[in-house]
Amino acid sequence: MPRYLIERDVGQLSPEELEAASKRSLDVISEMEGVTWIRSYVSDVDGKIFCEYEAPSADDVREHAQRAGIPADVVREIKLTISPDMFR
Repeated sequence: MPRYLIERDVGQLSPEELEAASKRSLDVISEMEGVTWIRSYVSDVDGKIFCEYEAPSADDVREHAQRAGIPADVVREIKLTISPDMFR
């Protein structure tokens, strides 16, 4: 299954807003076959969230975002994952 990195321009979110968006995301995922939220990284300084998802296509990622009411400003397919442990 392809993986995607999504960049979301969200501005400054309160913990309550972040929790609400996360819950909406999970609700939509429960209705979509093959879409899985892996993890997210929040950058308060930049007002961005970077999310890793597994999904059948980039269009599915965008549909999820639209249905959840959260932005998906940039969607990039991940072709390869590397880590330091691979080179030790």
